[in-house]
Amino acid sequence: MNLIISGLPKVSFKAVGSVSQTQTQQPQLAPQIKQDSFEKSDPKSITIPQKFGAPAQTNILKSAEPQYSQTDIFYINDNHGRIGNMARIYSAKQYYDSLTKSSNVDKLVLAAGDISAGADLHLVEAANKYMNGLGVEATSDGNHEYDANPSDIAKSKQGAKFKSLGMNLQIPKGNPLDGVIEKSFVIDKNGHKYAIIGLAPPDLHERIRDNESRKQIGVDPFEKTIKDVQSKIDEYKKQNINKVIVLSHCGLEKDQRLAKETSGVDIIIGGHTHDLLDGIKEGKNLLYSKSNEPVIITQAGKDGEYFGDLKITWDDDKGIIVKAQNNVSASSKFKRNRVIKGVFDQILGKPEHLGEVKSATGPTKNRLIDPNPNGYFIMDAVKHEFDTDLALINVGNIRGFFEQGPLDSRQVFEVVPLKNNMVKMKLTEKEVVDALKNGAKSFVNPGNKPSIVIPSGLKYTVTRNGVIKSATFVDKSGKEIPIDVNNPNPNKIYTVATDDFFASGGDNLIPNKIKTGEIDQKFDFDKDKLTCDYVKKLNAPIEIKDDGRITVVDA
Repeated sequence: MNLIISGLPKVSFKAVGSVSQTQTQQPQLAPQIKQDSFEKSDPKSITIPQKFGAPAQTNILKSAEPQYSQTDIFYINDNHGRIGNMARIYSAKQYYDSLTKSSNVDKLVLAAGDISAGADLHLVEAANKYMNGLGVEATSDGNHEYDANPSDIAKSKQGAKFKSLGMNLQIPKGNPLDGVIEKSFVIDKNGHKYAIIGLAPPDLHERIRDNESRKQIGVDPFEKTIKDVQSKIDEYKKQNINKVIVLSHCGLEKDQRLAKETSGVDIIIGGHTHDLLDGIKEGKNLLYSKSNEPVIITQAGKDGEYFGDLKITWDDDKGIIVKAQNNVSASSKFKRNRVIKGVFDQILGKPEHLGEVKSATGPTKNRLIDPNPNGYFIMDAVKHEFDTDLALINVGNIRGFFEQGPLDSRQVFEVVPLKNNMVKMKLTEKEVVDALKNGAKSFVNPGNKPSIVIPSGLKYTVTRNGVIKSATFVDKSGKEIPIDVNNPNPNKIYTVATDDFFASGGDNLIPNKIKTGEIDQKFDFDKDKLTCDYVKKLNAPIEIKDDGRITVVDA
């Protein structure tokens, strides 16, 4: 199938197969924005071939000329509470609004979950203010929305101007979230009706710590979800609503299934697997439904590093997409908005100056499987402050990176924004090695899930095909003691500092120690506090460097 590519940003349609194109003048870019950022110098529009025949003409006197409308969707997903990038996206949205003032275009602002992260309600409040400011009209609930308990989640949504959706969530009657989380709704834009359906992650319980949300909130199997989505679409069709958008925090693979195994879904604004889907590629994010209608999937990466703008032209009579353009832009191209930054400071408090970073390695290329010096430093701080044998964390917990120059508490928070609670516990040598082995599977698992383990007090070597080759315990004097990874000692005990996500069996790296009552101490603060305390005690410039504690080899 040939995709007809046009370099024109706007197209007026006369009839299918007979398209007139009108060039519009490109707006002047803001000084800080490159040509490859938000409004590209040569934006690509894809005219989507239709795989189905035209419906039979029932009235020969009726005009055969189709009616077209246009929709422009600004979308975000998986910001994970990254305050700095959220302030940049806020600036991007203001610039976007200055470019899209046409009253002939239906404008939507949508989110696909995990905009916040962690159980800190101050951060949740900041994320909600950010979404209110962006004009978000609806969001699906992601797993990180359930890091907090149901009563706190419900309270946090009281000031939200957007709807929170989760068709596949099982929320008991009388639960604080009963009636707060909706399944779907219809929004009207310039007389055009859009059905918006929201889906939470099917693996919700695997992605959150052992808290009240995990105990109280259920989630449907994905096979049931597909049937429920189809049933809802069929209901909307009876109401003559034929434009359907799904906000999905299910991940790309499941979004592709949803597109192909239903009939009537037009757009899936996706999240959860942190895929960066720029443009439109047939077979990847342009798929065809059971009735051979086009379905477009979006996803804008992770941590607010990107945001998206999806432009759609519809055949209104058929309710199908005939032309589309999907631009994904880097938030780093934009300056942090001062107004929203002030709002964040008011909610979260002004950051405390801690010290100076003398040198830093920057971000890793693959966050889930690369050795991460930023995580090394965080874990060294945790181990030092708790005076344990080891400190362990899943590297997926490390969301940011240190930069050379002045260091404040907000920057530390952005490296570890998930806001779990710290715990002390004991693990046997076998349990420690098993955790490393479970993390090593990330090299060969789809999406590099769950992630490797970042340690302090431990060194290990892992192959790219997911095998732990060797490990060494580094005691408090710096002495290195080899561990037999093939026959680890089940009677050797280590004191371990970690957070309650890891301790509750999050990512299935270790058994759920919280459920079995094997926790020595639990604290009401997270890794950022310990790191800030550690930096202040150092009272010296910090060097973030790869010290070789994790070595990745080919075989």
